[in-house]
Amino acid sequence: MQDSAANGHRVVDHIVGHLAAVGVGHIFGVDGANIEDLYDAAFLRDDITAVLAKHEFSAAAMADGYSRSGAGLGVLAATSGGGCLNTVPGLGESLASRVPVLALIGQAPTTLDGRGAFQDTSGVNGALDAEALFSAVSVYCRRVLTAADILTALPEAIAAAAGGGPAVLLLPKDVQQADLAHPGRSPFRVMRSPTTGSGLSPLIGALRNAAGPVLLIAGEQVARDDARAELERLRSTLKARVATVPDAVDVSASALGVCGVMGHPSVTAAAAQSAICLVVGTRMTVTARAGLDDVLSTVPTYSIGSAPPHLPCTHVHSDDLRGALSSLAAAMSDDGAKVPDPVPRTELQPPPHHGAGVRYRDAMGVLDTALPDGTDIVVDAGNIGAAAIHYLPARRHGRYLVALGMGGMGHSFGAGIGMTFHRGHRTVVIAGDGSFLMHGMEIHTAVQYRLPITFLLFDNHAHAMCVTREQLFYAHRASDRYSYNRFGHSRFGAGLAAMFPGLAALDVTDIAQLPAALRLALDCDGPSVVAIDCSPDEIPPFAAFLTTKEEPRVTARAH
Repeated sequence: MQDSAANGHRVVDHIVGHLAAVGVGHIFGVDGANIEDLYDAAFLRDDITAVLAKHEFSAAAMADGYSRSGAGLGVLAATSGGGCLNTVPGLGESLASRVPVLALIGQAPTTLDGRGAFQDTSGVNGALDAEALFSAVSVYCRRVLTAADILTALPEAIAAAAGGGPAVLLLPKDVQQADLAHPGRSPFRVMRSPTTGSGLSPLIGALRNAAGPVLLIAGEQVARDDARAELERLRSTLKARVATVPDAVDVSASALGVCGVMGHPSVTAAAAQSAICLVVGTRMTVTARAGLDDVLSTVPTYSIGSAPPHLPCTHVHSDDLRGALSSLAAAMSDDGAKVPDPVPRTELQPPPHHGAGVRYRDAMGVLDTALPDGTDIVVDAGNIGAAAIHYLPARRHGRYLVALGMGGMGHSFGAGIGMTFHRGHRTVVIAGDGSFLMHGMEIHTAVQYRLPITFLLFDNHAHAMCVTREQLFYAHRASDRYSYNRFGHSRFGAGLAAMFPGLAALDVTDIAQLPAALRLALDCDGPSVVAIDCSPDEIPPFAAFLTTKEEPRVTARAH
């Protein structure tokens, strides 16, 4: 096989060369016997880098974060057996959030199909059926059985992923190693036709006839299609208000807040005052539309994007929001458009909490002051995620990523690494100790590649959102603090500093220590960690937790 590798004739050489030709710069994965030929092919090239993760879930999160950061296609590589099975939760997140990811999954050689081979997932003779499994978490899945099949399977998979979601190629080892005559240089490129003309007429007519303020609710497709400037132009033309869904915090600098279960009551107030609502590039899941269903049932609601929302509306399909929003803005006139009255951004006000540890709101206030423009932010699930989304705005010219499709704990560690490989500047990952204990050892990957990432680990000694649910919904547990979900105290900063020599890692137990710790962490050339002691008994700004006994209180905030 050495001659074939040197001449670039193997199937894996074709795959890697094709990916490089369409602009993929990185492949994220964990090496193993049935994917090692792909790593070998990447090693032979200067225009693509194979990144070694510590766990396949995190490798999937890296590919997901890489794609969401604006890189286009994220690519994941995993070996057979337990390795490929570990990718399923990450691919499920990409499917639910419609993130373009290509998964290259190694398989045992076809000569061993159905013969009791180690890690056989051929589906033959009682073996686990990988094609059936991965078809459930992808928009495209194909088992490649001959070398020639890759010539059609690879561009088909890339095209399917470009429409939003993961595509999976199952690659038996003998097929990866097979010789493939050079097919010629014909890189596949996705061409999108914008929605223009008569396709937009329902929206144009409705917006022109609106007899009052317009509310735009912007979502994740705005980021995926790089349509921020076009959204702003439409907002300015219509003199509209803008809100964002929780997993699209960074798509508008003009947003009056975030909608949904961890969002701002000001968005609901603005919706109630609107003559029309236009949903842009989001399906409006329950997380995003909590508190809005009743209001929007009385407001004419329209949508534009690659999939219709989960609420009654008139929907216009578009796979290219840049073109569609440009055409929509051009068709509108700003003459006579109503300028809506100001709506102050309001915050949910959880009940006060006293005792040891740093309060969520105080910590996010320090972060808001400390993080400069251009900083990318990646937020994990749970109480900490709710606090960050509610209290911490995106930085100007920075990305803000949160994975709410499946809400898998620990996703932020891999996603932050994937984002940093593409963006190349400081990323801040915000996660709780529960998420860290699941996938936090991926910090070692940041150390290995000297990536400029600051990991903020909020240590509340628990799966705190589960503790909150125990206290609110199971009264007998709240009375004596009995819980399945509390941990012992940890010192993550000191522990990680000892584990990874040269890593700047600090522990913070008081809010007064946090500004100096952040300055040190953000000034590091490579990765850094700040572990912040907080409380599992603090209620986060999460509307579902604030309406069990009383309506959520709100406070106004300058915007």
